[in-house]
Amino acid sequence: MNMQHSEFKDLKLPIIGGKDCKSATKTPKHEESFKIGQRISVKALHTPCHTQDSICWLMEDGDEKVVFTGDTLFIGGCGRFFEGTPAEMHTALNKTLAALPDETKVYPGHEYTKQNVKFLTTVLQTEPVKNLQKFAENNQQTQGKFTIGDEKQYNVFMRVDDPAVQKATGKTDPVDVMGKLREMKNQM
Repeated sequence: MNMQHSEFKDLKLPIIGGKDCKSATKTPKHEESFKIGQRISVKALHTPCHTQDSICWLMEDGDEKVVFTGDTLFIGGCGRFFEGTPAEMHTALNKTLAALPDETKVYPGHEYTKQNVKFLTTVLQTEPVKNLQKFAENNQQTQGKFTIGDEKQYNVFMRVDDPAVQKATGKTDPVDVMGKLREMKNQM
């Protein structure tokens, strides 16, 4: 079926998205939920930083949980701070997304894992980082293969309290560590 944009107008369906999305007709509040069909529950998680209207979408279908993270969280990395601050990204990653159940599968908006692993290995030499590196070398796509719990193990942007990460940045305050990590990544 090939429907034209004008055909959708008659359906009176909301177009749900961030406040700055020009086609959006509804922007849910932070942690507001809605349903897709009878089974899929969707929760909006506002994560301003890459853009100020960034929203990650937590979806649950029975016991299965997934989060679509757009340009906020990537496998082994995070988005640039185009419209935000290190404090905002710290909150987005280490408070909002880190609070999700560890088994929540991560679906980022882009496949940057190989690039992110190159950076991770300059900051942290741990078994989880090495395992991610091996997986990235042998697979083109990583979306949905890793979880929030995995990210907490190897993603340095979610490990700002780790002494090894702090040592690599020369900072100890979590927000300062976040800012320095992004600066270091930007220079790669």
